[in-house]
Amino acid sequence: MRVKITLACTECKRRNYVSKKNKKNDPDRIEMMKHCRFCNKHTLHKETK
Repeated sequence: MRVKITLACTECKRRNYVSKKNKKNDPDRIEMMKHCRFCNKHTLHKETK
């Protein structure tokens, strides 16, 4: 049930992180606060396709 997901920065729209999630526990798209090396600050990252 675990699938690979890609996290993209909401400010610069770059895809920075690859992670895994359990589709059964998290059916919706994940949002996390992570450091963006392109913006050089802590920003919200959302799950993309």
